[in-house]
Amino acid sequence: MSDEQRRRRSGGRAGHAERAGVRAIDQMPWRIPLNPDRPIEPLDQDGVNAIHKGAMRVLSEIGIRFLNPEAVAIFKEAGCIVDGETVRMDEDFVMEMVRRAPPEFTITPRNPDRALPMGGKHIVFGNVSSPPNYWDLERGKVSGFMDGFRDFIKLTQYFNCIHFAGGYPVEPIDIHPSVRHLDCLYEKLTLTDKVTHAYALGKERIEDAMEMVRIAGGLSDEAFRATPRMFTNINSVSPLKHDFPMIDGLLRMARAGQAVVVTPFTLAGAMAPVTMAGAVSLSIAEALSAIALQQYVVPGSPSMIGTFTSNVDMKSGAPAFGTPEYMRATQMTGQLARFYGLPLRSSGVCAANVPDGQAMWETSNSLWAAMTSGTNLVYHAAGWLEGGLIASPEKFVMDCEVLQMLQRYMEPQVWATTPEDIAFDAVQEVGAEGHYFGCQHTQERYTSAFYAPIASDWRNFEAWKLDGAVWTAERAHRIAKAILADFQAPPMEDAIREELQAFVARRKEEGGAPTDF
Repeated sequence: MSDEQRRRRSGGRAGHAERAGVRAIDQMPWRIPLNPDRPIEPLDQDGVNAIHKGAMRVLSEIGIRFLNPEAVAIFKEAGCIVDGETVRMDEDFVMEMVRRAPPEFTITPRNPDRALPMGGKHIVFGNVSSPPNYWDLERGKVSGFMDGFRDFIKLTQYFNCIHFAGGYPVEPIDIHPSVRHLDCLYEKLTLTDKVTHAYALGKERIEDAMEMVRIAGGLSDEAFRATPRMFTNINSVSPLKHDFPMIDGLLRMARAGQAVVVTPFTLAGAMAPVTMAGAVSLSIAEALSAIALQQYVVPGSPSMIGTFTSNVDMKSGAPAFGTPEYMRATQMTGQLARFYGLPLRSSGVCAANVPDGQAMWETSNSLWAAMTSGTNLVYHAAGWLEGGLIASPEKFVMDCEVLQMLQRYMEPQVWATTPEDIAFDAVQEVGAEGHYFGCQHTQERYTSAFYAPIASDWRNFEAWKLDGAVWTAERAHRIAKAILADFQAPPMEDAIREELQAFVARRKEEGGAPTDF
């Protein structure tokens, strides 16, 4: 593919910057980061074994309730102990199934240049997903709406540090639930060319999503099923349950060759034991039970284990994120993911209600937990507020600043030690009386030597005040508006767009999807 073709396919104003001659911001180019650092491992081997054995005891002695008759029948066929909806499985079975899962795989969207490797040292970031409310500086907090949904999808496409389009970045309440998935997937697939997530919320929604991804990629059914093209994320119903629609979606996606992330949502002190070891052990048991089901039905299908273990505020019962306990639980789960040979998903989350200091320190803690745990896929990495109840475009931009900094931190040139980097000649040239601003070594490197911010203001107080004393959230608001004002969607062939439109229209005529799961 030529450079010009790549520019045309990248979408958003940055993708057209060379032809337009301007940019809303000067962002970093698209890349798949490789995390070069050894993960932080708070547990010794005895600790890893203790959590593993704890999870295995839960699975073999207590069991997991599967509220899905097909799953229960499959486990019975596999020789597990079934008592009504409760399934107990021994360690040998679980480990045999988990060993079938690939340690690495690739998801390829309609633009193959946006393919995402999962596992190993790769780490990719996605947009906020699923909040029912929208907040910005102009509107305040309002219920989610379709124009707001589109704006978040455009930001998702524009920012090169956002690698995949997660679920609905804000739930568009103004679209009827029976057809909401059709409108949302159409917007995602036409406004982005990145890897797409679909919700496993009933047969119709997941089947429609797979068909729309197939159409958007211009693929035959065989080509779609031959390699992962999309993914879903399922959550357990902690404690110790998996519901009907999500397990149904897991089975459908696995049988179609698509990727499944299993992420228990375990809040220590509420839905899990108050200790981090207990909460992580419960989370591992819930996740492995569903992964074992997937691998029994479709051996070798792409699986990923997710962590969403945090704690509650013991004064109010509200979820807390970005806490020391959240960070350690994420790192501990990373150790267990490597023990099982599974790729890891975590999140960039906070409990703050507006994009303020609390929002950024909690999100930064969450993102550093992802970095230090060996996470491969980071959900909710940009735009999340109020424990997942609010999506904010200002927060999206502010988070992308942090994500770009993390990507820069992972680039090998930052710590290179070649003779040119040691810079003896420059030291000799400047000596004890000069400075390095004007020396040749600096002049040759000054444009790329350091990270260039998109929202930070590095001027002193007086210069900042003279320029209007604009606080960070307002700068982020202006950046978001500038991006949206000049957004250009990635190209799509007219015939493919028309086929997508026809599919959506037909499924709406058929009634879409039931609203009672």
